[in-house]
Amino acid sequence: MKRTIHAATARFFMSSICAAQFALVLVAVWAANGLAAWSQTPPQNLPTKNVKLLSPRGKQAFASTCASCHGLDGRGGERAPNIAERASVQRLSDAQIVHIIENGVPGTGMPAFHSLERSDVETIVAYLRALQGRKKTLKLPGDPDRGEKAFFGRAGCSGCHMIAGKGGFIASDLSGYAGSHAVEQIRGAILKPTLGDRQVRLVTLTTRGGEKVAGRIRNEDNFSLQLQTLDGMFVSMAKSDLESLEYNSQTLMPSDYGSILSSDELNDVVSYVMRVANVSAGRSKAPVEAFEPE
Repeated sequence: MKRTIHAATARFFMSSICAAQFALVLVAVWAANGLAAWSQTPPQNLPTKNVKLLSPRGKQAFASTCASCHGLDGRGGERAPNIAERASVQRLSDAQIVHIIENGVPGTGMPAFHSLERSDVETIVAYLRALQGRKKTLKLPGDPDRGEKAFFGRAGCSGCHMIAGKGGFIASDLSGYAGSHAVEQIRGAILKPTLGDRQVRLVTLTTRGGEKVAGRIRNEDNFSLQLQTLDGMFVSMAKSDLESLEYNSQTLMPSDYGSILSSDELNDVVSYVMRVANVSAGRSKAPVEAFEPE
């Protein structure tokens, strides 16, 4: 009987020792992973100057709470969307983001963080705004009022781009563009448009009947394509009905703004785009579905 008791006691102490060792291993792994995540820095093309101005507490809270799904730079991953550049997230008010963090989004992978103190949640929101480029310390490079006139006049930007609810629709809406792009990125996009994406180039299709249609491809698969013409009409066409499909060698974006606009005029346009992003960011109300994967 005594041997049985002693054996049971020995097994109890052995299991306790193993459990303690296992706990120590978990703590070590957690600490190593935490330090590794903390040591990583955002890519250079992010607005890191703004991020560095914030308290390290916001960065640490974001890294430990959000980064495992949304990434250290907020640009998303396999489990969660890009919340640094996604327009629908940028349009959320601070109060809406606080609500999402504290209560989650039912039916999605966004959990509720009820255990976080309100002050910690607010530092996460502040850090996210920095990743989005919303907390700008850089002075506007030009006159936004003159830039607005140029956008809708001399520069001709509104012929293709929508901004603040006005303008064209063949190109992207620029209302929130400056919310996730630095001044030099905006200026570079104007002066040096890229040719890599076929969807930013005009295309001319010719049907077997000889009809020609020019516009921008919006959707395409192996059997059909959808074209948006310059007047806004959508044309769907089976590829079997096409005689030819020719891509323009130039982008929709003019490549000669460097000679058309003076340096001051360019700064004015950039300043206007930045002002619209800062104003619209505080006015729009986006749904909580903004945190759902696309």
